[in-house]
Amino acid sequence: MEARIALSYKTIREAEAVAKAVSPDNVKVPQGLFIKTTRQGRRVFTKIECETRLQTFVATIDDLLSAVSVAERTVFAVKV
Repeated sequence: MEARIALSYKTIREAEAVAKAVSPDNVKVPQGLFIKTTRQGRRVFTKIECETRLQTFVATIDDLLSAVSVAERTVFAVKV
């Protein structure tokens, strides 16, 4: 199973902050799971590959989007 998630932001700085906030997920993942987050300009791309169970795949996407949500709220709160 594979998912590609693309998120767009108003500024490069916002995109960079979100990408850095979720990038630790790139390092330590269970066997059979691959996650890579990168930033290109004002866009953040995450690729998820899962060779295990559907539940793991769905949980990984949910965890990623939760982390993105927290990062976005933090970035936008700091801007105010």
